[in-house]
Amino acid sequence: MKHKWLNELVNIKMLGALSLLQNKSFIGSCLGALDLFMQNYKELNVWVKAHQLTLNVYQVTSCFPKEELYSLTSQLRRSISAIPANIAEGCGKKSQKDLANFLNIALGSANEAEYFLLLSRDLNYLPGNEHNILYDNINEIKAMLISLISKVRNTI
Repeated sequence: MKHKWLNELVNIKMLGALSLLQNKSFIGSCLGALDLFMQNYKELNVWVKAHQLTLNVYQVTSCFPKEELYSLTSQLRRSISAIPANIAEGCGKKSQKDLANFLNIALGSANEAEYFLLLSRDLNYLPGNEHNILYDNINEIKAMLISLISKVRNTI
């Protein structure tokens, strides 16, 4: 092989290789990565909050009318689950620019989901108190995304 270190890495037992590859300092030294680059998305507070919000929205939409299953229920669930999904996808990309782009897509999905929550409340599918809690959560996530996007763009 052209690169001696790569040949040695291939010869490491699978378990050892996996633990080595999970070590952020090893990844950073090999790839010249930044803290946010190739980060484990599960360690991001914004992803944790977005995932929990997704679980909450799935729970509250289970009580929506059956005739909304393929319209409002589906749209709300799709937009809310796109938030943590895009955060996760962005963390697996090769560049900070790609990460910022996926975080921006997650922000767009958060805005879309915010509207569907408002619509659900106005159609009386979602009680005002539940709407307020979900609304506060989604706006906290949006603020966190905006902050993270700014931080990532400053590293580009």
